[in-house]
Amino acid sequence: QVQLVESGGGLVQAGGSLRLSCAASGSIFNINAMRWYRQAPGKQRELVAVIDSDSSTNYADSVKGRVTISRDNAKNTVYLQMNSLKPEDTAVYYCNADIFSSALTFRPYWGQGTQVTVSS
Repeated sequence: QVQLVESGGGLVQAGGSLRLSCAASGSIFNINAMRWYRQAPGKQRELVAVIDSDSSTNYADSVKGRVTISRDNAKNTVYLQMNSLKPEDTAVYYCNADIFSSALTFRPYWGQGTQVTVSS
């Protein structure tokens, strides 16, 4: 059984910072790409950032320069450092990872989401 658990969300004023964490646990053999998505009320879920197993990264244009994704492979954890937050960053943030587990399958897993609210 593989689980992804996010933490670090909360309420912050515009211009502030938050650091999200997502830890994967269970019978994990390997993790490839790890991603952060977000979904604002009434909007579709969108990809925020992705980090591959070689630590190469990509970001949505809306967050470039303000957000940094990183990972700690020893801890099976991905992070999202968000700076200069804007009210439009308000959303539920979800982590996603491509995991090869003891089930001998390689598939994406999702966390339960963590709320980020940015006040103006």
